[in-house]
Amino acid sequence: AEAGGPRGTAPGQQLRALFYALSPGESSFRTVEEVPDYIEKSIPFFITFIGLEFAVSWIQKRKLPGRINDGISSLSLGILSRLPDVLFRSIELISYIYVWNNYRLFELPWDSPWTWYLTLLGVDFAYYCFHRMSHEVNILWAAHQVHHSSEDYNLFTALRQSIVQKYTSWMFNLPMALFIPPSVFAVHLQFNLLYQFWIHTEVITKLGPLEWILNTPSHHRVHHGRNPYCIDKNYGGTLIIWDRIFGTFEAEDAKVVYGLTHPVNSFDPIMLQLRPLAHIWNTFWATPGFCNKLSVIFKGPGWGPGKPRLGLPEEIPVITGKEVPFNPHVPAYLNCYALVHFAVIVDLYTELLASLTMLSQGAVLLRIGFIILSLASFGLLMESKSKAGILEIIRCLVFIGVYKLGYFRSQFSFLGYAYEV
Repeated sequence: AEAGGPRGTAPGQQLRALFYALSPGESSFRTVEEVPDYIEKSIPFFITFIGLEFAVSWIQKRKLPGRINDGISSLSLGILSRLPDVLFRSIELISYIYVWNNYRLFELPWDSPWTWYLTLLGVDFAYYCFHRMSHEVNILWAAHQVHHSSEDYNLFTALRQSIVQKYTSWMFNLPMALFIPPSVFAVHLQFNLLYQFWIHTEVITKLGPLEWILNTPSHHRVHHGRNPYCIDKNYGGTLIIWDRIFGTFEAEDAKVVYGLTHPVNSFDPIMLQLRPLAHIWNTFWATPGFCNKLSVIFKGPGWGPGKPRLGLPEEIPVITGKEVPFNPHVPAYLNCYALVHFAVIVDLYTELLASLTMLSQGAVLLRIGFIILSLASFGLLMESKSKAGILEIIRCLVFIGVYKLGYFRSQFSFLGYAYEV
C-alpha cells in the first residue's frame, strides 16, 4: 500500500477489482468515506479493454464488434446514468446508511473476512432478486430495458445504463443494512457492478468449470438475447448459482440475436430513457378497469387483459437469424463529426468530475444541461432526423458562447484553440 498509494487504488488492485479479485484485506474499510470510487478509477481500464476487444475481434473475425452509432448511443446512456451522482449522493448508500444508523439489529465486524464473503453473497443475491423483478414487473422493466436496447453485444453495451433504475434497486439491499456495515456494502456494491463489465463481449467463448459458478460472457449473452429460449434467463450478476437454484438458468445454444423483442430503433439517449415510461402511461389510461390498470404497472411487460402475469410465450416474435439491426444510412463524414464531438463531450464530462468541488452549483448545472443537449443532438444526427442540423447549429453556438466566457474548459489546455475551431 505504501508503494502503490492508498489501499484499493493502486493500478494492479484497480485492474483486479474489475474481476472481483481483491482479497478482504485489500478492500476492507472502517468508514464509507475511506472506500475508493472504484468505478471512476476504472474508466482507463474500460477504455483499454474496449480497444483490446476491437483488436481481438478484428483478428478473430476480420470485423469490428460494434458500430459507431450504437457505440456512441451506449456511451451516451452511460454518461446520462451517472449525471445524478454529480449532484446527489447515491440513493443506494443514503438509504442503506439510514437503515444502518436507525434500525440495525447487530453489527458484524467490518474487518472480518467472513463479513466480506457474506456481503459478496448478499449483494449478489439482492442483485439477482432485483434483476429478475426488473424483467417481471413492467414499471421496473421500463427502466431496465434501456440496458437491453442495443442490437450489438460488446463492452460498450455494459455501459448502457438507465438513469432511473437506481431509484428502484436500492430497496433490495436494505435487509443487509440490519447487520452489515455500510463500508463493506459500499465496496461490494461497486465490485458487483464492475464485474459485469467484462462479460459483455463475444470474443470470449466458454470458460470451462467456471461456467458452473460464475456469470460468464456465454451466460450473459443468453440474457441479452431476444430468441425465445433466451427470454427471462440468467439474471445473475457475479454468480450464476442463483439461476441454477431458482430455475432461471439457460445455457447458450442457438446463435443469439440481441436486443429487445420489439426493437426501439433509436440512438437518441433521451428518447430511449423516456419512451418506455410514456408507453406505460398511455397504456395505463387506455386500459379499462382499476385492477387492469394496476396490472399494467405491476405485471410483466407482455401482460394484457386475459393473459398470464408474464404474457404468452407464443407471442414472442420468431427469430429467423436474418434480423437486420437498425442502422440508418448517414454519410461517413457525419459519423466522423459525431465521433469527434462526442470525444469533446467526454473530455468536458471527465473534467466536470475532476473539478466538481471547485465549481458553483450554477456552473455544474450549466455543464450538465449542455452535456444532455449534446448527447440528444448526436442521437438525432445519427438517425438523420430532419431537424438534427438546426439543433446541432444551436448547440455549437451555445458551446462557443460559454467556452469564450470561461464556463467550459478542457482537461488539456493545448486543445483550447482546437475546440473553438
